[in-house]
Amino acid sequence: MSIYLIPVLFFLIFVYSLFKKVKPYETFTLGAKEAVPFAVSIFPYLVSIFVLTELFEASGLSAIIERIVSPFFSLLGIPKELTKLVLIKPFSGSGSLAVLSDIYQKFGVDSYLARSASVIYGSSETVFYVASVYFAGAKTKKLTAPIIISLVASFFSCVFACFICRII
Repeated sequence: MSIYLIPVLFFLIFVYSLFKKVKPYETFTLGAKEAVPFAVSIFPYLVSIFVLTELFEASGLSAIIERIVSPFFSLLGIPKELTKLVLIKPFSGSGSLAVLSDIYQKFGVDSYLARSASVIYGSSETVFYVASVYFAGAKTKKLTAPIIISLVASFFSCVFACFICRII
């Protein structure tokens, strides 16, 4: 059934555009034409996020921070084995996916740690990547408050994820 969803959606949008007397192809190409300069304008922000993420990991700073915050995380119910995932997720989706895969291999996919890691991975966001994409397009300079709010919300989603997986 789900394989028909996208074709049906395209068909409904096409019929709706005809009903509204909008030329669908011309409107689509106009939107695509506007997307190219936008993609070019956010490219430097994306590159900087990717480079900083790699530097964070390669420099050993992530390991140092992991050792420092692990006891605090444990007090809040986040196992020390998940500290790296919690720290890397706001920076890198692919990096956090690699950490998640390692957790699966070390502890098994049905373990408490794997379930918690899966929920953490699914319920948190790559805050800095999203901020670079959205705020680059919005041309806003006031990033501090939204990023702090997003990081705090992401962290508490991790705490709540571990709590829920522990009681289930």
